Amino acid sequence: MRVGAKVVVVFLPSKRPWPASAVGTSIERMTITFITGANKGLGRETARRLIECGHTVLIGARDRERGEEAAAALGARYVPIDVTDDASVADAAANVAEHEGRIDVLINNAGVHGPAGDPGDLTAADALAVLDVNVIGVVRTTTAFLPLLRRSDDPAIVNVSSGMGSLALTHDPDRPESRVVVPLYTSSKAALTMLTTQYAKGLKGIRVNAADPGYTATDLNGHSGPQTVTEGTDAIVALATERPGAGTGRFVSRHGEIAWS
Repeated sequence: MRVGAKVVVVFLPSKRPWPASAVGTSIERMTITFITGANKGLGRETARRLIECGHTVLIGARDRERGEEAAAALGARYVPIDVTDDASVADAAANVAEHEGRIDVLINNAGVHGPAGDPGDLTAADALAVLDVNVIGVVRTTTAFLPLLRRSDDPAIVNVSSGMGSLALTHDPDRPESRVVVPLYTSSKAALTMLTTQYAKGLKGIRVNAADPGYTATDLNGHSGPQTVTEGTDAIVALATERPGAGTGRFVSRHGEIAWS
């Protein structure tokens, strides 16, 4: 070769696609997941497990100190959000738009329990407080984050509901759901499962499903549930890691699909 000659290297396209085993997170875009109420309990454990799966996770939480602690411990990014406040939710979506530019999975996990026992003592303020988080908060967050989801190649929404909102399970004497009186929580979860079906029908190109964690030991029930928090996140993680083409409009527990009734 003559000294000083230029060498041109031409890369020809492969005649066949990469084998599936060679395509991983180093080549594909990393899945970006936003989780509300992710500073503790089911939300935090979901974040931990999804990070292990290779997701970029955004910890959404109202409590800044707990949110920042969780994000630092897990290797996530904290985004302040109060799902009961329109401005806070809008700011959270703007924050994500500025830093990540999109999300692939939205997990509406934030929830409150509300009063248990005799419904004769309930007030309108009690009802508004529970519905504002468990149902209206989902509407606020979903609407604000839809533009970010629509920038994804495979967008999905996971609503963390409960078997406590199932008419069938709460009327089955063999199920623990039938032995609890929590009027506002159960009503809000029934509303959330129906909201999920309507989103699934109306939001074309976005998978929308609901997860039932099961009776899991969390702050919400005074850690009385028999399931571990890891077991309680099985359905959430499964729905958040599904491949393109998976179904929409489903209600799923760690044991499989649940009837909507």
